[in-house]
Amino acid sequence: MSVSLKQIRYFVAAAETGRISQAAMDLNVSQSAVTAAIQQLEATVCARLLERTPNGVTVTMEGSRFLSQGRQILAAVAEAVRSTQMSAGPLFGTVRIGVTYTVSGYFLPRHQMRFQASFPGITVELFEAPRDVLERALVDGALDLAVMLVSNLRDNAMLGSETLLRSPRRLWLAPDHPLTRAEHVHLAEIATYPYVMLTVDEAKHTSMRYWNNALLEPKTVFRTSSVEAVRSMVAGGMGIAILSDLIYRPWSLEGQRIETRVIEDEVPTMDIGLAWRRDIGLSEAAKAFRDFMRFAVAGVGPGRPPIGVDHRHHAEERIEI
Repeated sequence: MSVSLKQIRYFVAAAETGRISQAAMDLNVSQSAVTAAIQQLEATVCARLLERTPNGVTVTMEGSRFLSQGRQILAAVAEAVRSTQMSAGPLFGTVRIGVTYTVSGYFLPRHQMRFQASFPGITVELFEAPRDVLERALVDGALDLAVMLVSNLRDNAMLGSETLLRSPRRLWLAPDHPLTRAEHVHLAEIATYPYVMLTVDEAKHTSMRYWNNALLEPKTVFRTSSVEAVRSMVAGGMGIAILSDLIYRPWSLEGQRIETRVIEDEVPTMDIGLAWRRDIGLSEAAKAFRDFMRFAVAGVGPGRPPIGVDHRHHAEERIEI
C-alpha cells in the first residue's frame, strides 16, 4: 500500500489543529474521511502517529518525525506546481486586489511578498476597505479579486468565493483570570465577566450572532476598532475577549502575557478567502494570484500552533505571520 498526498495532508491538518473535527472543517471534508485517511496512513507506516484523547489528538514521537517530512512533501508539491505554471513563460500584467483590515494586517503581507518574488512581471495593486465597499468594487469591475473575510460575504448572487483559511475563535484572557483554571469554557461562564468588544471588520456583528444564538449577552465594558487595544486591555486584566487565532499574539505591547482557552459552545471560525465577480473571467495575472494563494495557504495555516505543542500553555511558540 502506498502513501497518498491526501493522507499526508489530512494527517498534517489534524496534527496542527489538535482536533479531527477542526481538521475536517479546514479541509471541507467529513470527519470520517479524515479519520479513515489517518488510519490508512498509520497502517502503511506501521506506527501510531496520533494519540486520541478526550480533548482531541496529540502527535506521538513517530508522528512528530513523520510530520516534519510530511510538511516538506506538501511544500515541495506546491512549489513544483508553481514552477510548472511559470515554465510556460513569465506573466505580465496588473491585478487589482481588495483587502479588509484584518487581511492586510495579519494575513496577506507574507503571501504577497512570495507572490511578487515568484511573478515579478505582475504588478499588484492593493486597495484596503470595509467588506461592503469591496463587494461593490468587485461588482462594478473596479477590482479583480478581494482577499477578505468570506464568512461575512453578503452578495452571494453576484460574487463567487473560495475559503483559504478557517481560523478558530478562542477566549483571550490574562494568566491570573479565574477562567484559566479550566481547559474549556462555556459562553455562559464568559458572560459573567467584563468583556472587551472588537468592532473592526464587522467583528461586533459577527460575535453578537453567536451570543444571540446562545441567548446570552456579553458584559461589554469597552468597544474598540483596535486589536492592540484589546490585547492590552485583556493582558492587563480589564476584560476578556473572543477573537481569532489569526490575530492572536501571546504578549501585549506592554509585555504582558495573554492566554487562550477553548470555547465549548458553537462559535464560528473566521474564514479568510478569495472573492470575485461570477460573470467576469479573470485575467491571466489574476488567475496566477488566485492559484498562488491556493497553494500558499495549503498545508500549514497561519495562526496554528506547532505540532505537538498545546496552544493553551505554549502560545509563545505559535507559528505566526
